[in-house]
Amino acid sequence: MALILPAGKIPAALLEPLLRNLPKSEQVLVGARYGEDAAVVAGRDEECWVITTDPITFATDQLGWYLAQVNANDIASMGATPEFFTATLLFPAGKTTAEQVEECFRQVRQACLELGISWIGGHTEVTSAVSQTVACGQMIGRVERSRLVTSSGARDGDDIVLIGLLGVEGTALLAREKRGELSAHFAPEFLDRAARFLFDPGIGITQAAKIACRAVELHAMHDPTEGGLGAAVRELGAACGLGAVLFDQPHPVAETTQALCAFFGLDVLGLISSGSLLVACDPSQTPRLLEALRRADLPAARIGQMQPASLGFRIGARPLPVYERDELARVL
Repeated sequence: MALILPAGKIPAALLEPLLRNLPKSEQVLVGARYGEDAAVVAGRDEECWVITTDPITFATDQLGWYLAQVNANDIASMGATPEFFTATLLFPAGKTTAEQVEECFRQVRQACLELGISWIGGHTEVTSAVSQTVACGQMIGRVERSRLVTSSGARDGDDIVLIGLLGVEGTALLAREKRGELSAHFAPEFLDRAARFLFDPGIGITQAAKIACRAVELHAMHDPTEGGLGAAVRELGAACGLGAVLFDQPHPVAETTQALCAFFGLDVLGLISSGSLLVACDPSQTPRLLEALRRADLPAARIGQMQPASLGFRIGARPLPVYERDELARVL
């Protein structure tokens, strides 16, 4: 009997073999690879084009804002500046209004304006193939080859630093998509604050990535999305051929996020975490990095170290849990 896959990312054991030996030219510097946030193609001289694509599948509210932000995050996590954007927007037949299409466009446009990105095209359609709006974006950015940062660059013994707070995107999604259920247990002011996590502290990491890249020489960066920190650490390790150990201590999480996770019985380590950034650097560089982030009023903490692949992935003395699907999928 055929195995039915659960909702969420395709499991690594299935995906990794599919990504091997894909056709590519000599211009491709970083191709399709498990654990990398984007592809990199050589441009003129020392310039590189960084290209990514990402859909939005959980959110229904502020979908256009999510779409532009998460695609820009992938570009920024490679050390590049996001510049050009295209979007495919599929609206469900029989229940889509002109006002809903206009609102989605407004959200994408506003996000692109704030990020300084040119929205250059895409495709829109009303179709019976979807039951709710599905949005997929493609973002293109540029970076000098010498300033390119990849997930595969992490080294044994590197410090792992988390910039931002865990579960920011998950917090906003829970508050926005499950407000009716939550309103019987939480005050309106609490839910308003949780919903505002989309904008404050926000799910974008472009500024954080710029500050980190300017402060020190980073060996790797990675954008924690589906599967949260737990999945991101494993993806980072897969890209560079290493394992990792996370310190067994409280990780940077807002009380708002903790409260919502406790209510739904979710593990924040597996909760979608756009709005945070995972970086790896030589331990000698960590104090300077943390100081630069502190001056920019960005929360950051040293949360672990890269280690040989033979030691696997741990949190303290115990194995790091495997999140086959995002914790959010258990609720939404």
